[in-house]
Amino acid sequence: MVPMCALAIEEAFKLVGFPENVFKIIITNHNMVKFLINSKYIDAVSFTGSVEAGSRIAQISGKNIKKFVLELGGSDPFIVLEDADINFVCSNAANARTINSGQSCIAAKRFIVVRNIADEFLSHFTESMKSLKIGNPLDASTDVGPLSNKQQLEKLEVQVKDAIKKGARIECGGKRIEGKGYFFEPTVISDVKKNMRVVKEEVFGPVAPVIVVRNEKEAIDVANNSELGLGASIWTKDLEKGERLARKIQAGAVFINGIVKSDPKMPFGGIKKSGIGRELGYYGIKEFTNIKSVVVN
Repeated sequence: MVPMCALAIEEAFKLVGFPENVFKIIITNHNMVKFLINSKYIDAVSFTGSVEAGSRIAQISGKNIKKFVLELGGSDPFIVLEDADINFVCSNAANARTINSGQSCIAAKRFIVVRNIADEFLSHFTESMKSLKIGNPLDASTDVGPLSNKQQLEKLEVQVKDAIKKGARIECGGKRIEGKGYFFEPTVISDVKKNMRVVKEEVFGPVAPVIVVRNEKEAIDVANNSELGLGASIWTKDLEKGERLARKIQAGAVFINGIVKSDPKMPFGGIKKSGIGRELGYYGIKEFTNIKSVVVN
């Protein structure tokens, strides 16, 4: 998808003085990836991508008895509790949904809001999404750029149309932007039900389904009702309650009053079909080391 970015990273390694081929980019196809994993020169595999591709990578790695780490898809819940600061939450919600134009595994993808504040949240959130600037991603003032390809744009359209067909309401956006580039309008969807594709599937674009729940318990149940478990965020003024609820969320990372993001100092990865193992930090290093016991008498 982004070969020039990959080559730029390789060039950066060379520029700072690493020896040739310590870090090497290979732009290839699926068959060659299988060949590489089977190769005796490859000791371990770390993969970032879809659940389907990750399953195939795991099969090949397992067959060869090689360590592997999988960082796969996410359907991160963004949980807004009754005591949350709505203005603060909504200013973060739009950013959380549209990171990399919504094409991020850790972008917020399901907005779960307690009923008593749902109308207020929906109103503010919709205005925040409407205010985003769509355009050239090379322009620093742009908030939302294009999707990666035509297939992704068409998939997003299908997911939104499915929601409308099943009774959802479009609060803003809802369609592609005609012209050059694969642009889709920042979209907020209300009256969302659990049988809609925008809830059941990972949505890789600037589309935000808002799910209204009765209370905190139902918010946790809805958040965990997914085969994916990468990240999650909880928004509340009561930090003690936030930490207590965070322990009930089935995810590899939970952020309280902040959007989900990775940090080199923290382990990163998911549970369920969001992946196996951890990247980054102390635990990420340990994933690709072998523990040797040496006993001296």
